Amino acid sequence: MSDTENVILDFEKTIVEIEEKINHLKQISPDEDLDINKEIKRLEKRLNTHKENVYRNLTPWQKAQIARHPSRPHCLDYINALIEDFTLLCGDRRFADDKALVGGIGKFEGTPVVVIGQEKGNDLDSRIKYNFGMAKPEGYRKAQRLMDMAEKFKLPILSFVDTAGAYPGIDAEARGQAEAIASSIEKCLQVKTPIISTVIGEGGSGGAIAIAVADKVIMLEHSIYSVISPEGCASILWRSAEKTKEATEALHLTAQDLKKLGIIDEIVEEPLGGAHRNPQQMFDNLRESVKKNLQELKSMDYAKLKEQRTAKFLKIGSQFLEKDKKKK
Repeated sequence: MSDTENVILDFEKTIVEIEEKINHLKQISPDEDLDINKEIKRLEKRLNTHKENVYRNLTPWQKAQIARHPSRPHCLDYINALIEDFTLLCGDRRFADDKALVGGIGKFEGTPVVVIGQEKGNDLDSRIKYNFGMAKPEGYRKAQRLMDMAEKFKLPILSFVDTAGAYPGIDAEARGQAEAIASSIEKCLQVKTPIISTVIGEGGSGGAIAIAVADKVIMLEHSIYSVISPEGCASILWRSAEKTKEATEALHLTAQDLKKLGIIDEIVEEPLGGAHRNPQQMFDNLRESVKKNLQELKSMDYAKLKEQRTAKFLKIGSQFLEKDKKKK
């Protein structure tokens, strides 16, 4: 995976300590006066119990930390694992190619598809190359171009969301960042072909929504999806970075919260400890979910599919509008 796979989160320290003890005992030569295997089994049982207690009861902030883990599989990892014969397509045909938003064509389980996603990179050089997954207007216009191509050739669209948000630089604003994001959302609603979007890590703000408006919105178990980052929310509401944990809870950004609210359609289980603990298992779990949903969507009339997609997101907006009216 990445060069930062040894990153240890605060709540994982006890787990790592037990793992280190087990590894140390396994390297010790057998001794007649010491039953090493018995001690190893005892520690392994303790380790499994502690892992279950920790990872099945994560707080929203702890989930956010896992969603941002530097060793977590990124967009290109999923493309390499799930998409056969992938061909990268570049450029928005207007200004430039934005590497933060990757896209192309390939085959998923034998079905030709168009793939769009945000790539964060997994080391310093690649993070700079991909601008930490923060796309500029040309990235979202590239996404629109690929969606048009998908509709023309009747190809399903698979998108992988993983960004802290759209790039907030002056150059991006000068080239129409807000318009590009809005147009990308509009294109997602209008395109007459199936769209399945998966939040694989961090789904932040309009930068995420621009490619996450889909017939089926899937989230990995420990991924997050929100209108603003917890840090940004804390700075606006409390003017203090110390309130980040409170902001995380207030945002209801976990997959579990969003499923209850009807914002997403499905949660895909992650390996115990997060996707970075066992990437291959994560790839297999997501493959089954996407395969099931794609089979369902392919059997539907595409024009009808577009209407249902639009109605789905209008309903989300109207239900929250009604809640606000009741509060007033």
